[in-house]
Amino acid sequence: MKDYFFAEKIIAWYHKNKRDLPWRGTRDPYRIWLSEVILQQTRVKQGLPYYERFLAAYPDVFALASATEAEVLRLWQGLGYYSRARNLHACAREIVNQHHGKFPKNYAGLLKLKGVGDYTAAAIASFAYNQTVAVLDGNVFRVLARVFGIDQDILSSAGQKTFKQIATDQVPQGQADQYNQAIMEFGALQCTPQSPACLLCPVSDMCYAFQHNAQKRLPVKIKKVKVRKRYLSYIVIRQGKHIYMQPRLKQDIWKSLYEFYLLETPHPVSSIEDLPDDQLLKKILQAGHTVEMSDVYRHQLTHQQLFVRFFVIDTKEKDLANSLIKGESLQLYSPEEVRKLPKPILIDNYLGEVIF
Repeated sequence: MKDYFFAEKIIAWYHKNKRDLPWRGTRDPYRIWLSEVILQQTRVKQGLPYYERFLAAYPDVFALASATEAEVLRLWQGLGYYSRARNLHACAREIVNQHHGKFPKNYAGLLKLKGVGDYTAAAIASFAYNQTVAVLDGNVFRVLARVFGIDQDILSSAGQKTFKQIATDQVPQGQADQYNQAIMEFGALQCTPQSPACLLCPVSDMCYAFQHNAQKRLPVKIKKVKVRKRYLSYIVIRQGKHIYMQPRLKQDIWKSLYEFYLLETPHPVSSIEDLPDDQLLKKILQAGHTVEMSDVYRHQLTHQQLFVRFFVIDTKEKDLANSLIKGESLQLYSPEEVRKLPKPILIDNYLGEVIF
């Protein structure tokens, strides 16, 4: 289903309407890769400051590879999907250690890198090296589904195969960099999920959705995300202005980020007495006293809804507190040290509002 007239119109629209973004107009694969990783599941407005901060801190792949994971996670804090940051860091080290700091110069080689999937590999290959490969993100799925009337589920294996073929057919030889940027921007600004600007659309004359009033029906996305509710109670053990914190080590949300001592329950809690029987909590309560219980903080993740309470307990003597938590991964940190630790944005906000 080749239609280069479609590509021509999309590219012409792009040159008139594209946003001035710092990662455009460069062939540097490092900057392109960094922008693509940051912008996955993130709006441009939110991701732009992070992109600028990362470039300032790590101007090239060697600088990023030499950073610690904690430093990378701290700079990433607030963007969510922290596996992206861990993969970013691991990939930088892979490029430095195994490729002498040089990115592979083709789609197949890029695809072998840690954390680099089809979309990111295609983006780097086309934007940095103008290789004729198609990018497929949410914006592209939407544009192709509407223009070409594709009613297959974009999450199904058959749908993915169909979209991949149609997307590949549209890429004009020698203009992959411009076309891929154009169709993504077109989906972001013109062919939007809600209220697309169809009356001003340069491809409305060839658009199936416009001609059949199917904009709301396309693209088809059948699979629904089941949201899990979780009830978290954080025990904030405080020694003067110092606080005990620990890294999350399990394969769960916020892996490698720092948190307080955590007790998770199957149901909401309304007081410290509602918490499960826990030996460390008993010891700490005997050695100190509860200062306050927070209101419930609600935090929405893609697949989870968190309901969080914080219980602050002051301990009177440092040596006593240290002996009570012996064998735990908790460590005592000063306020300045706590600020530098990579933390979930929920905990960072709580610290800013209540503790510091």
